[in-house]
Amino acid sequence: MGIFSSIKEKIFGKKDAAPAAASPAPTAPVAPAASAPAAPSTPASVSTVDVEENLKHMAAGKDLNWRTSIVDLMKLLGIDPSLDNRKELARELGYTGELNGSAEMNIWLHKAVMRELAANGGVVPADLID
Repeated sequence: MGIFSSIKEKIFGKKDAAPAAASPAPTAPVAPAASAPAAPSTPASVSTVDVEENLKHMAAGKDLNWRTSIVDLMKLLGIDPSLDNRKELARELGYTGELNGSAEMNIWLHKAVMRELAANGGVVPADLID
């Protein structure tokens, strides 16, 4: 499993948890059954994950700047933020610059992780991607 997969699993939960979360969904649309258009949007919302909300919850009581720091984000998720791991993550996500742990690399990594989380079904605020 790669570093990004570990990040995604920590934020989204394990794949086993997704079906469990989805199983109550069929009972939820029963209440708004009169509203046919609402039913298609409900399953879509079940498959998305509010990344910011999950991270805020995990960060409660911790002094970590996960919103802008890839090192703090990795610490929050219990993933070793060593330069070697950040280099591996950079390779996974297609970083083409110097793999030297520079501010440029770390900023790029943080934004790339947020973009990938969004591409994989996460709801990520624009300020964390841009």
